[in-house]
Amino acid sequence: MALDAIDLRILAALQEDASVTNIELAAKVGLSASPCLARVRSLEEAGVIARRVALLDPLKLGASISVFIQVTLEKQTETVLEVFEASVARFPEVMECYLMTGDADYLLRVVVSDIVALQHFIVDRLSKTPGVANIRSSFALKQVKYKTALERRREAASARQRDCGNAPQHPGSKSADGVAVTG
Repeated sequence: MALDAIDLRILAALQEDASVTNIELAAKVGLSASPCLARVRSLEEAGVIARRVALLDPLKLGASISVFIQVTLEKQTETVLEVFEASVARFPEVMECYLMTGDADYLLRVVVSDIVALQHFIVDRLSKTPGVANIRSSFALKQVKYKTALERRREAASARQRDCGNAPQHPGSKSADGVAVTG
């Protein structure tokens, strides 16, 4: 799906506040309500908008410890990877899981309430996951940056040029207003 400047404005507005009403969203992006809603539905159907969620403050919910855990598997066969990934998907403490290059096979971001909860997670659950050979953890002392909004600069710039008729012109061509471009 090709995204134009209006689609990108819709996505930016929804990433900032997904609870905005369609009327408010339409006003922010310069559309009337019906075309705005049609575009949002199209973005959802195309999978560009995967889902809408509420972001919670982990500290206010008692989840104050964020830990990055590197996991090395005994071997990296497709079956072992699938078993590990299915196991991790069931662990609610695991906020993110990445298959990695380098020394470790996986990097997990785990959020727990305290050291006892972390110990329980590592000793009683993660270490008992089939195929796990090594576990190394690092505590996050401070979250310096956290964001959920994706930046779409290159597409936004080209969409602005396209929508404004300001696409780069080549000698011998005509600009959006029909004026010949010279070298």
